[in-house]
Amino acid sequence: MMIEKHISALLYRYQCVTVPGFGAFITEAVSARYNETTHAFVPPKKTILFNSLLQQNDGLLANHIALEENISFNQAVALIYEQVNSWKNALNEKQIIYLKNIGELSLNSEQKLQFEPVGSTNYLTSSFGLSAVVANALTKDEQTNTKVVALKATANKPRLQWMRYAAAVAAVIGLYSSVSTYQEYEVYQGKKLAVEKEVQSQIEQKLQQATFVIETPQIIKEKVAEVTSKIEQKPFHIVAGAFKTEAKAQILTNELKAKGYAHAKYLSTSKHNMRPVVYNSYATQEEAQQELRVIHEKVNKDAWIFIEN
Repeated sequence: MMIEKHISALLYRYQCVTVPGFGAFITEAVSARYNETTHAFVPPKKTILFNSLLQQNDGLLANHIALEENISFNQAVALIYEQVNSWKNALNEKQIIYLKNIGELSLNSEQKLQFEPVGSTNYLTSSFGLSAVVANALTKDEQTNTKVVALKATANKPRLQWMRYAAAVAAVIGLYSSVSTYQEYEVYQGKKLAVEKEVQSQIEQKLQQATFVIETPQIIKEKVAEVTSKIEQKPFHIVAGAFKTEAKAQILTNELKAKGYAHAKYLSTSKHNMRPVVYNSYATQEEAQQELRVIHEKVNKDAWIFIEN
């Protein structure tokens, strides 16, 4: 049996996966970086290291294999032992061991085990779906055009709002330059005051409209949050099992999801210091009872309903 698929599955969730009697694969988070040669922005990822000194069996890999292959824990330990012996024999024969989505193992000239990561698999779950982005440098003409478009987009709206005011001021200046008598100057002053009042009135209207537009979405957001909160309250859970350790709870959760229970998860520690693993959660007890009957008949007769306070 090839156990690298089980090692790979565990590397998504754990920092260290030990292969008893052989060594441990360790993940290390690396921040996003920019490659100056390829001009590419690479998302955050986990790099894989190997330490041949960590060989003690912590039970993680064996327990995962036992659950996935539907065998006992002792049988899983025996399978790991067989695989380790096979790897050691291959290494002694100067062969390179390739572990899919993980890397290559070989012996160097000093007969020491060395590891080389191979493949593009990113074990950092928070970066799932992200890929490298290549940044093409802009020419001087493109940079100039980009700046002009940005300035036009930014200035377009204020410019439209103040065009009338500028036109009115220009008209007033023209009027002032043409007055030659005191009476004409008084007429000019009256028109100037009228224009300033009109402009001030328009500005106040714009401010009132802007205030209204800003406040309305906040009310809508609060209502949506309130409704969403009510919808998401699902205190009735169908329990598949409960464990003291988070590792075992996670393993059963993954197993349920693999069987089609997409909403499977494990809850926070209960007052009995146990972590319940649930098939799904429901808003009402009637829904939970109906689904529990189906699970009792087809999947797990020991499943039960847990009501979260």
